[in-house]
Amino acid sequence: MDARPKTIYLPDTMVNWPWPRTINPLYEDVKAEVDASFRDFKALSPKSQEAFDKCDFARLSALAYPNAPREHLQSSYDLMNLFFILEEYTDMENEAVTKERVDLVLDALHNPHKIRPEGECILGEIARQFWARAIQSASLPSQRHFLETFDEYLNSVVVEALDREQGRRRSLDDYIKLRCATVGLKPSLTILEMGMDLPDEVFYHPIIMDLTNYITELIFIDNDMTSYSKEQAAGNEFHNLISIVMLELDLDSGSAMAWAAHYHTEVQKRFIDGLAKVPSWEPSVDVLVKEYLNGAANWVRASHSWGFESQRYFGTMGPKIRQTRLVPLLPGPDRKAM
Repeated sequence: MDARPKTIYLPDTMVNWPWPRTINPLYEDVKAEVDASFRDFKALSPKSQEAFDKCDFARLSALAYPNAPREHLQSSYDLMNLFFILEEYTDMENEAVTKERVDLVLDALHNPHKIRPEGECILGEIARQFWARAIQSASLPSQRHFLETFDEYLNSVVVEALDREQGRRRSLDDYIKLRCATVGLKPSLTILEMGMDLPDEVFYHPIIMDLTNYITELIFIDNDMTSYSKEQAAGNEFHNLISIVMLELDLDSGSAMAWAAHYHTEVQKRFIDGLAKVPSWEPSVDVLVKEYLNGAANWVRASHSWGFESQRYFGTMGPKIRQTRLVPLLPGPDRKAM
């Protein structure tokens, strides 16, 4: 008899987070426009297109960038689509195929005006069109920072593919380091800079980098908690914080959730305390730093809200689960639903 619980309690990690939910008023307009252009790529099977539509990445963009002008909101949604299509085209592949696809995306980003080779995987053209549009309204520092952080993200996708191919289970510390890259948050934060000239001395300042690392951790913790039922049902237990904690600390799923929620609270405190240590540059730069860090902090609320408002993790049950905090534990790949 299956002793697994039928539901799992999802702790509310965001009760005390000071940044409230807000959404860009351009959400519906930009969603309609970008969705139409994305479908023109014909990159997805009908089943994958249906899964994509349920994700509502336009909502994530509108929640994450509530004050962005139209062109930057479009770029953010294009980027979310690129993340999705990269996952769709690499998630079940070995290291060699993943590396090949990652390399063509990198080439497209570094050569946005070069026509892609005939017969190439559609990933190249999707990446090229995204970046060709984005650089029209993105500041030069934001462009540099995006290419650097997206390169780190792509490298992590290849590492994850090798882990998957070898059946490797990482230690908790190693997993956290890799997950901070695969979550894709750092390139996403560069959207916040597109309308500003954020100096490198700010972007690479140790305190600013610590703060962005804390935000990255908060988002992947929440994401892994929210996606746990879906991931374990798909057999992706080696790339989810809850599964790793269960294995390494010998905890059941409920206790692992509580551990993750406590970890989240600790990282929140580190971020809030770190804000008090941000140095002052000149007044015009300080205004940009405040805007950037507020935007980063809002990303945590945005990602958390989107997890319940979209259908990516909970189907149509998101609002109910948000209220009850009880997530149905889906049967794993080797189990039949009772």
